[in-house]
Amino acid sequence: MSIFARIATAFQAFFLSLFRKETSERIALAIEGKELPKLGAPEKKEKKEKKPAPKPKSPERSDAVNLVAALQREARFVDFLKEELDAYSDEQVGAAARDVHRGCVEVFERFFAIAPLMSQEENSAVDVPADFDPGLFHLTGNVAGEGPYQGSLAHHGWKTTKCEIPKWSGSKKAASVVAPAEVEV
Repeated sequence: MSIFARIATAFQAFFLSLFRKETSERIALAIEGKELPKLGAPEKKEKKEKKPAPKPKSPERSDAVNLVAALQREARFVDFLKEELDAYSDEQVGAAARDVHRGCVEVFERFFAIAPLMSQEENSAVDVPADFDPGLFHLTGNVAGEGPYQGSLAHHGWKTTKCEIPKWSGSKKAASVVAPAEVEV
């Protein structure tokens, strides 16, 4: 091939690669010394794995509303709080409170398994380290200077040993509903 033919080919290659993606890719392969696919042969495209369709998002509802709904459903807690108690005797309120208390205990145990934070008996002597976590200890009385402190356990505190609030599966419209309206037909 003469020098003029090579110059003509270079110009042609330049302009074709500038305006045609396929030509540019073939020229790049040729420059790198790689084997060129045959002309007219369809390019092998990598098969893309099909991603599974995303699961529809379930409606969101606050865990706090889930908890209050469970307390209402199993202990009639909201009914008890919203009821005007002045018209009832202490015995009637006490009897109702027992049922509400029993249901609330069941819900809290199932969702949180609440246990004492400290194993010592109340009024027993306890040591509080100098670098105590205020989320674990609340000091009262004559607190002076820097720890460590020694005192009498006034309350053992509470902690959850689990947190398993059921996920909401209802509609978006009902996400704020604590208890549905009951209609007798």
